[in-house]
Amino acid sequence: MNMSDALPITASVAGTFRIGGDLPVARLGFGSMQLPGRNAFGPSRDPEGARGVLRRAVELGVTLIDTADAYGPEVAENLIGEALSPYRAEVVIATKGGFVRGRRGEWIVNGRPEHLREAVQGSLRRLRLDRIDLYQLHRIDQRVPLDEQMGTLAALREEGLIRHVGLSEVSVAELLAAQRIVPIATVQNLYNLVERSSEDLVRVTAELGIGFIPWFPLATGGLTRGAGALGAMAARAGASPSQVALAWLLQHAPNVLPIPGTSNAEHLEENIAAAAVKLSPSDIALLNAAA
Repeated sequence: MNMSDALPITASVAGTFRIGGDLPVARLGFGSMQLPGRNAFGPSRDPEGARGVLRRAVELGVTLIDTADAYGPEVAENLIGEALSPYRAEVVIATKGGFVRGRRGEWIVNGRPEHLREAVQGSLRRLRLDRIDLYQLHRIDQRVPLDEQMGTLAALREEGLIRHVGLSEVSVAELLAAQRIVPIATVQNLYNLVERSSEDLVRVTAELGIGFIPWFPLATGGLTRGAGALGAMAARAGASPSQVALAWLLQHAPNVLPIPGTSNAEHLEENIAAAAVKLSPSDIALLNAAA
């Protein structure tokens, strides 16, 4: 394993993936969930700092910014619109709908067609966009027929308000069922070095050419600490544990698009530098065994 000082440490070093076959993004993106308050609820504690982190991410070559209307709610989308609009041509904004927040921050699934249509309109307004490049159903609502939920997104796609449709927290069977209604460009599930319950989904999406976006790619900070094999490997490489964990994701499958999030500019730069970390087959085997 080595980090090459000769390479510019930008997100582009991680390579690219074409979402939906026609939308190229750097494989190392940015997730905005940490920009609002605790548990993605309430206003940002440092709005100007959050906007600065977003601008710095784009300066460092990040072209995939992931968000959701439920982050705040509405806080993260507003920050992105304020910080990045008008957008650089290469920047892709991916947002999600299908959750609402209760008074105490509870996450409440709502996949009713009328809500999804209103959610898309709200996201367009806050993000200052005419079309959302990637709109992901935040959760499938088990109380609403799947064909009604996906059919609504298909209609919004036909109307030109959405370019590509994605899913979040689904099984292989749910992905295939949704795919019969509307083309699915990405799937976003909980996945990282130590949480691999979605391994079958990683494999299937890779076979189908669908992007796989692992959320909590650093296990909410759990993979930033230098314990065990991960810490020892990071020390040998002169990298941080989080950089090694992100490098493992990037090398695990070519369709994996990690979106580490932070509200701190230094942490952002550290995460982006993971694009230059290269793991050997023996490194990967050791991490797999330890995990």
